[in-house]
Amino acid sequence: MGLLSLAIWTPIAVGAVLLALGRDQHVQPVRWLALIGALAAFLVTLPLYGGFEIGSAAMQHVEKVLWVPAFNIHYHLGVDGISLWLVLLTAFITVIVVVASWTIEERVNQYMGAFLILSGLMIGVFSAQDAMLFYVFFEATLIPMYLIIGIWGGPNKIYAAFKFFLYTLLGSLLMLVGLIYLYNQSGGSFELATWYKLPLGDTAQTLLFFAFFAAFAVKVPMWPVHTWLPDVHVEAPTGGSAVLAAIMLKLGAYGFLRFSMPILPDASQEWAWLMITLSLVAVVYVGLVAMVQQDMKKLVAYSSVAHMGFVTLGFFLFSDLGVSGAIVQMIAHGFVSAAMFLSIGVLYDRVHSREIADYGGVINTMPKFAAFALLFTMANSGLPGTAGFVGEWMVILAAVKANFWVGLAAASALIFGAAYSLWMFKRVYLGEPANDNVKALTDINGREFLVMSVLAVAVLFMGVYPKPFTDVMDASVIELLRHVAISKLP
Repeated sequence: MGLLSLAIWTPIAVGAVLLALGRDQHVQPVRWLALIGALAAFLVTLPLYGGFEIGSAAMQHVEKVLWVPAFNIHYHLGVDGISLWLVLLTAFITVIVVVASWTIEERVNQYMGAFLILSGLMIGVFSAQDAMLFYVFFEATLIPMYLIIGIWGGPNKIYAAFKFFLYTLLGSLLMLVGLIYLYNQSGGSFELATWYKLPLGDTAQTLLFFAFFAAFAVKVPMWPVHTWLPDVHVEAPTGGSAVLAAIMLKLGAYGFLRFSMPILPDASQEWAWLMITLSLVAVVYVGLVAMVQQDMKKLVAYSSVAHMGFVTLGFFLFSDLGVSGAIVQMIAHGFVSAAMFLSIGVLYDRVHSREIADYGGVINTMPKFAAFALLFTMANSGLPGTAGFVGEWMVILAAVKANFWVGLAAASALIFGAAYSLWMFKRVYLGEPANDNVKALTDINGREFLVMSVLAVAVLFMGVYPKPFTDVMDASVIELLRHVAISKLP
């Protein structure tokens, strides 16, 4: 079994074992088994980076076995510079979430099992080189996340889980139609490498582009199909919100890079104006919407939509700076959004409220935690020296090169991001303790300090030294753009 298969199936296997254990009878061993499984899955991904040939655009760590002979479907895995860091990020965030979820008391084995299985499925999405394998992993991620929201969520968890499932499933059905069309056009192949060489006409490319758009835009989520995200974040448990923001939103963005742009280069360029417009609306308008939120989770959820707007904006500028910046932003947002939601979870565990009005002066009773929260808030604002700055700055530079006014509109997000992030921090953390609940707060314990420290190191390291991230992706990004630039029309 290759490294990628181990990265996918190790967490799924441990998750299946956890599901098979009795309910809440052996809580502590279940937690440790989940942590061991998550750590093992993360350690398996490290040799992927260690053995990665930087400067090569080819797929590496490739595994290929015939899976369904009747339809020529292969179990075909591989990573390149675009997907490698997303695989590592998924395994890393899973470890963080398992540690952060240590205090879960209800159905612990099912909770931890769902997260581990979800982790393996998401790594499968980033590794799949066969379209049907990609689709199976892509759709399968809905099941554990649906259960995580529906079982361990808030008062309106059933509504939120149903909305999440319905939105994402409907979009994916159109993608399935597109996959079947491409299968027939290619003479019976689901191989992505084969589809990249298909000569498709204008009409076919446009129809396929919007079929894929339906699946991927909902997942990102792009404006105006973003409305499910705030509802889901508010109801999801802390770990669910962290994984949803840090990894699951990236599945849709990754789909644009793997499917829309290389398979449909002419349609991608023809409709780039629409993608840029929708991205700018997300960056500007949704940033303003975030500013008026009274619920901390809802505020960070809207900020996620705004930050992901930078990702789709960078893709459809069709420049190496823009695409690289967008991928860097995906990884940075994974660190920062997870940190933001886990920070809210620390407060919620103590006060059982997410309302900004219920806090004030937290820095007086939780000084260590407030220091971490300030760092993550600054990163969410795009402060230079943090991970939140690097990708956004690259995309803004690429946008200014393409069109000054697009760049100016994108840059305004840094102002809005600072406004809603710092205003939330001021109201929650600064000043005198606002009430007895705040006066009674205790600072973070050793486990919480460990989680916050690891995320703080990741946020600062990426902000100060992004070279390892950009070096890996450069060759693959250049190859993708070279491919998009060559029209496939006969």
